[in-house]
Amino acid sequence: MTEFFDMPSYLEHSYPGLVGLHLREALLPVLAGLIVALPLAQLCVRFRWLYPPVLWVTTVLYAIPSLAFFVILIDYTGLSELTVMIPLAVYSLVVLVPAIVDGVRSVPQETLAAATAMGFGPVRRYVQVQLPIAAPAILAGLRVACVSSISLVSVGMLIGNEGALGNMLDAGMKYNQPRLVWLSVVGTAVLAILVDIALIAVRALLTPWMPRGTRKSSRPPVAEEGTR
Repeated sequence: MTEFFDMPSYLEHSYPGLVGLHLREALLPVLAGLIVALPLAQLCVRFRWLYPPVLWVTTVLYAIPSLAFFVILIDYTGLSELTVMIPLAVYSLVVLVPAIVDGVRSVPQETLAAATAMGFGPVRRYVQVQLPIAAPAILAGLRVACVSSISLVSVGMLIGNEGALGNMLDAGMKYNQPRLVWLSVVGTAVLAILVDIALIAVRALLTPWMPRGTRKSSRPPVAEEGTR
């Protein structure tokens, strides 16, 4: 059975090594997108006129085909991981920014007023009150962004990006080895499922105040009872 996962010498990596590289190229852009999206979304919440143009720009960038985006960047970043990771980080913004904005806007005004009365400043209120309550919406956006990024990394093999599972797919088709094709396709799907399950587990840990199986609202029960 282990022979099924043996990689030919021209791939230069073991199967676990390819999986690790694929995850790195897929998840680091999402993390970078989240770091950019958090303050950007807060600006959109504070200045409502800013949200439509930000959403328009991210949507337009998302509409650029990934292969075309990669080709444009080759002149600046070469055939490197950055050529693949920069577009993926940009693509994640179209999912993460609306998710964070919607989650933060769902926080009850009474909760914000109570936090302000307790002496919370804007930054502390955002980090300790708004983000925890908005966590389900944010994690829902992260799930979509991560699964999308994991699938798009394989497109990088079309520009010669080395290391990810897409190279295995390319090699399988080029040298007529169906085993490599199956390992690439199934491996990518399994990675997406495992990452999605991991984020569901993180959501359960971060939102213990939400009833299991009915996680539709982003407000904690205490906050809802306090508004009645």
